[in-house]
Amino acid sequence: MASSALDGLRRRLASVGSCAVTLFDPAEEAPPPGPTSRVRFTVAYDGTGFHGFAANEGVRTVAGVLAEALERALGHRVELTCAGRTDAGVHARGQVVTFDARADGLDLVALARSVNHQCGPQVAVRDAAVVADDFDARFSAVARRYRYLVRNRPDPDPFLAGRAWHVERPLDLWAMQLAADPFIGTHDFAAFCRRPKRRDGEPASLVRRVTETGWTDDGDGLLRFEIEAASFCHQMVRSVVGTLVAVGLGRVKAGEVAGIIRSGERARAGGLAPPQGLTLLLVRYPGWSSG
Repeated sequence: MASSALDGLRRRLASVGSCAVTLFDPAEEAPPPGPTSRVRFTVAYDGTGFHGFAANEGVRTVAGVLAEALERALGHRVELTCAGRTDAGVHARGQVVTFDARADGLDLVALARSVNHQCGPQVAVRDAAVVADDFDARFSAVARRYRYLVRNRPDPDPFLAGRAWHVERPLDLWAMQLAADPFIGTHDFAAFCRRPKRRDGEPASLVRRVTETGWTDDGDGLLRFEIEAASFCHQMVRSVVGTLVAVGLGRVKAGEVAGIIRSGERARAGGLAPPQGLTLLLVRYPGWSSG
């Protein structure tokens, strides 16, 4: 066997034990030729140590690890679509991804088991199903729900350090709930997001419809914020939480929040809450949710 072929074989064998190396040459096609099925995964992951969800060459991402595990199990390339691209350090319990897989011999139980064996416990498939060919993880979704945890006690908790924002000073939970109410409805969230440009160079719309917000005291100083909307802007939830915590600390008045929303001025809102407190909790679709 020629040395170049041996080198290629060695590289492929070495990659079997890792979620960071692909088995396939870029020239290989995806999806594969022949009949395919659209597969939907519900995925949970610990965002610590990942540079976000979206594939990004040269860094470790959830999509990169998940796609490479799927390619090993299926024997062909996959192209993942997700319900929401989470940032570096953000977690998920109900992320939804779709991809096309060769239909012949497709065994969802074995496929999920293989991915979990390769990528668990940081990334885990919670549910797998074959869906209609026109089902799309992103565009078929009708709502996303996020949860944010705040540890509001003087002492830190090492077991919550990677799951919650530690705020030492006492927070006024009643004021934070009052301040959360104005977010419900359809608003331009320019004060809480960066305004990206579209491919045609025009500013993208930051108008979003929020259907629910709320704070809950889970006891022992653990505060839980949940927000649901049809879709979210980049870093919108972390900006909203940062503003609400500023209200709880008395730096911003609850009655000022509606004006901050109307202003569209990012400088008037609070800073970004740290990523580790944020979890994509579930995604809703007509007749089904990932929670």
